[in-house]
Amino acid sequence: MNLRDVKKDIQYVIGAFIDDCTLFLDMNPGSKNADEITGLIDKAVDLYNDLRDKVVKSAGAEKPKVNFTSIRKELLEKTDALYDELSAAVKKGLGK
Repeated sequence: MNLRDVKKDIQYVIGAFIDDCTLFLDMNPGSKNADEITGLIDKAVDLYNDLRDKVVKSAGAEKPKVNFTSIRKELLEKTDALYDELSAAVKKGLGK
């Protein structure tokens, strides 16, 4: 595991989440909860920036691979939580 791989993982996972959010907004233009979905996109961008900062700081650390492992774990946990929020917002927006 190296710096480049972790950066690519962050970009891919969070990018996929943002794509899912924008897909919902595009497919449901009159959605009542568009602001909520937009807020989730903002959270994802903040997570992206936070994790990228952590990766850059960890690259100069004594044991970067240990830090990269924890960053990758944090990426998956926080993105999973964002997907849970997106799922709830979609259900609410579709009236289910």
